[in-house]
Amino acid sequence: MEFNKINDRLLAVIRSIVGDTAVIIDRGELEPYSHDETEDLHFYPEVVAKPGTVEEVSALLSLCNENRIPVTARGAGTGLSGGALPIKGGLLIAMERFNHILGIDEQNLQATVEPGVITEVFMNAVAEKGLLYPVDPASKGSCFIGGNVSHGSGGPRVVKYGTIREYILNLQVVLPNGEVIWTGANTLKYASGYNLTQLMIGSEGTLGIITKIVTKLIPRPTQDALLLAYFSTNENACAAVSAIFRAGVIPSALEFMERRGVEWVKEHDGISFDLKDGIGAFLLIEVDGNNQDTIFADCEKINMVLEEFDCKEVLFADTSAQKEELWRLRRTMAVSVKSNTVYKEEDTVVPRAALPQLIKGIKETGAKYGFESVCYGHAGDGNVHVNIIKAGMSDEDWNNNLKQGIQEIFELTVALGGTLSGEHGIGLVQKEFMPIKYSEIHFGLWRGIKQVFDPNGILNPGKIF
Repeated sequence: MEFNKINDRLLAVIRSIVGDTAVIIDRGELEPYSHDETEDLHFYPEVVAKPGTVEEVSALLSLCNENRIPVTARGAGTGLSGGALPIKGGLLIAMERFNHILGIDEQNLQATVEPGVITEVFMNAVAEKGLLYPVDPASKGSCFIGGNVSHGSGGPRVVKYGTIREYILNLQVVLPNGEVIWTGANTLKYASGYNLTQLMIGSEGTLGIITKIVTKLIPRPTQDALLLAYFSTNENACAAVSAIFRAGVIPSALEFMERRGVEWVKEHDGISFDLKDGIGAFLLIEVDGNNQDTIFADCEKINMVLEEFDCKEVLFADTSAQKEELWRLRRTMAVSVKSNTVYKEEDTVVPRAALPQLIKGIKETGAKYGFESVCYGHAGDGNVHVNIIKAGMSDEDWNNNLKQGIQEIFELTVALGGTLSGEHGIGLVQKEFMPIKYSEIHFGLWRGIKQVFDPNGILNPGKIF
């Protein structure tokens, strides 16, 4: 599909819509908007506009649709799939001015928020009212809630509380032609035609631009306990995961960490932590609720399960500071790996009982192709992040042969009943692997949906498929 460039006339109209101070055209000032956290990829937009109202977003999209200008919406730029990269140039609409919590409805346990609100800021605001918004990606301190919705983001507490799909009730969306709609209703039930709200979640800015979000909230648990379990092997740690659930316990978080990842966190972040010889992997397990006795009983059940899988030691976090330190160990892992090496990150998800086979297969594939890997992630819901490390690979192997290794990891993932991405989205970097899982029938349906919403194809072109 052919697109047009932004000429002086169109630039003048963009300035008239959002104001001169909300437009960026200087190459140096465009640089932060040319990349996200996906490897080392850079694609520059021609122009960045920072609208502050729904009406401004509508006017920008209407202008670009009429003139066939590609448009990329961008949140905080923390994405890991290249979903917000403006690979066709054009206009990048930065949503950073949409940063208001518009209301917290304590009577109905819901809130209305703009997409540029930082996720942790929102979580803290509802926590002050005794409520919980449990969708908390590792980047919660910097990512925007709008980006979370667009990518179907998750986090550690999905395992107990469910995915972001269960917490988005309604969305205000600007369509490519500038029309503004609400996708659903502010109700817990919805049986009125096709569910456009669910369609927008995970659509990565290819169907419309989200300008308001209505979320469901739940009462905040008052108590929690945190355990760190030590294992000699990755497989033993992963095998214990499914057994914990079969024992009748549903943790509020259950995270897997490989030893090498913890080593790099120690080096990069300066966390004081005794790794101990002979330990190859860890499970970070949180249990929450409102009754301390019930929580302790669940912890005892978990301990009994861990013993069956050759758990070497269990550390019980005694203080809030110790809990925070253990969570920092997990949450800074991605940043630590990235700071130490040339890498690629893939996002896999399988039924949780298949985790041992997945981890074993990843390591075997690495040995076959000559790359190392650091694995960690949300083991409780079968979601493992695979950081592929260049290490001793030659540039030729890294650039030409690695792709086949990644292909084999995804083929294994699908063979185990899983799929390509649990929470990072498909974006740019994983779209070539989509045929491993999906047929031409799927692609035909997706293209048909895209055509209905965006017949000129201006919104985030070149992503997902």
